[in-house]
Amino acid sequence: MHAIEMVAELMAASAVTAPKSKGENFVEIRVVTGDTLKKLAAEMVRFGERARKKDFDRDAKNVAESAAVVLIGIKKATVLGLNCGACGFSDCKQLQKAKRCEVEFAGPQCAFRLLDLGIALGSAVKTAGMLNVDNRIMYRAGAVARDMQLVDWDVVMGIPLSVSGKSIYFDR
Repeated sequence: MHAIEMVAELMAASAVTAPKSKGENFVEIRVVTGDTLKKLAAEMVRFGERARKKDFDRDAKNVAESAAVVLIGIKKATVLGLNCGACGFSDCKQLQKAKRCEVEFAGPQCAFRLLDLGIALGSAVKTAGMLNVDNRIMYRAGAVARDMQLVDWDVVMGIPLSVSGKSIYFDR
């Protein structure tokens, strides 16, 4: 197994074992390499052009130069039931009744489930960092992975991975 693929699997373990609200796991993980990674990078460029959104091409270049992308997202996450209003609704029932929005991601989402996703992402990139693998959390890679149906999750982020003399994800 290539070192980056091993690190990607360890990142997946970190994400899945990260603490979750009420101990309920809605986090999904997929590692993308090879031809699928190249297709993702190419589609990122097309998506940016089609949507007239900036920096999809810049991030696509990074993805194309990466050895792997770890996709981490949430799917069919239920509300926590706190009626806290952090999602923008006065209670969880209103959130559940709200019309589903499909843009780059599907929403609305319970804020605590999004926090769970953030903690999983943080755990994954911590693992990569501890193992000296360059990485960067990219919303654009996740949005396009969802758009091209690599995953059917509601919200997803991509984490490209690289090992080189200087991080390709900074000073772009």
